[in-house]
Amino acid sequence: MGFRGGTIMPKISQLFFKSATIFFIIGVIMGLHMGISGDHTPFPAHAHLNLLGWVSSAIFAIYYALNPAKAVGRLPMWQFAIFTLGLVVMIPALYFMALGNAALEPLVGIGSFIVFAGVLLFAAVVFSN
Repeated sequence: MGFRGGTIMPKISQLFFKSATIFFIIGVIMGLHMGISGDHTPFPAHAHLNLLGWVSSAIFAIYYALNPAKAVGRLPMWQFAIFTLGLVVMIPALYFMALGNAALEPLVGIGSFIVFAGVLLFAAVVFSN
C-alpha cells in the first residue's frame, strides 16, 4: 500500500486501519440492529466500539503513518495488541451487560483497564524520543 511519495505505510498503521475498519463494520451492524429492533439498550457498547474501536484505532494508524520513526520496534506492536485485546474483552461484555447480564460487569472493568494500558503505551510512544 503506497503512501507519501511512494513510501510504504508502516505495518502498525496497516494493522490499526484494518482493525479500525472491522470495528467500524461491527459498530454499524450494531447500530442497524438497534434501529431495526427498536431496542437501543446496548447503546453504550455501540458508542464505545465506534469511538475506541473505529475512531481511536484510525487515529493511532494516522499517527504512526505520519511518524514512521515512531512506528518501529516492539512498543507500537505491544500497544496495538494490548489496546485491541482490551476492546475484544470489553465490548462484548459491555453489550451483554447492557442487555441485563450484570455478572459481566467485572469483565467490562478488566477490558477497560486493558484498553487503558494500551492508551498509556500509546502515550509512551508519543512522548518517547
